[in-house]
Amino acid sequence: MEIKLHTISGHEQGSGPGQGGRGVELEAIEKSYRRWAPIYDATFGRITAMGRKRAVAEVNKGRGRILELGVGTGLSLPDYAPHLEVIGVDYSEDMLAIARRRVAELGLKHVVALARMDARALDFPDGFFDCVVAMYLVSVVPEPERVMAEIARVCKPGGQVIIVNHFAREKGPLAVIERMLAPLANVLGWHPDFDRIRILKEPSLRVVEVRPMAPLSLFTFLRLVKEPR
Repeated sequence: MEIKLHTISGHEQGSGPGQGGRGVELEAIEKSYRRWAPIYDATFGRITAMGRKRAVAEVNKGRGRILELGVGTGLSLPDYAPHLEVIGVDYSEDMLAIARRRVAELGLKHVVALARMDARALDFPDGFFDCVVAMYLVSVVPEPERVMAEIARVCKPGGQVIIVNHFAREKGPLAVIERMLAPLANVLGWHPDFDRIRILKEPSLRVVEVRPMAPLSLFTFLRLVKEPR
């Protein structure tokens, strides 16, 4: 039986005041992930499996309330430790529908909410989460700088932020391929030429760990800590 999970405030959030509307880019992303949703687990989900497990293993060392931004089809949800309280958000309702089925079928009681939200305007109070996780998200969303500001806002002082993502290479054959693919970002659903510096400008977040991830160091694991006030 499928269960229905809501946001903390009891409603789902799409776009609203202060979010700049849905915009052409956000609509393109939504359409892209509508196409990806039925095959995501068997394709990109397989490629990203190692990064997801590495990120969740780090989160499982801690305690408290966890936010996973860009939860997608919920592939990572079964791996979170049962002592955690996990909330997942995504903009794609098609992806969230699969995540909800997964939670229901597996009886994942540590997943307390799944909701549709724009990552640029999260419907949570300041300092609400002990850890915020964003896997394969920051090169997908419009205005990643705003997303990082929201991540910092909802993370508790002293809390952790875990990011796994692909970042543009400065040289080599892969760098050339990334630049060639850049105009297809709306079709792919992500930006192949995304520069890591764009997410490192938030002053309250300090990088404490950087690690290349398989396959072929295609992805990077970042662990950041929110500076105490």
